[in-house]
Amino acid sequence: MLRWAIIFFIISLVTGLMGFRTVSGIAGTIARICFAIFLILFLIALLAVLGVFHLL
Repeated sequence: MLRWAIIFFIISLVTGLMGFRTVSGIAGTIARICFAIFLILFLIALLAVLGVFHLL
């Protein structure tokens, strides 16, 4: 997910510099959504690992 967020962020930057504001906005939104999903999954995994090691 983080890879896709970075890819869409770069697409957003490039299209923004070229003047394609609609494509830039869409790519930026997709990048934010991918990053949010990555962050949520990362926190869930982190809490799961801490919970498992706490029980041992």
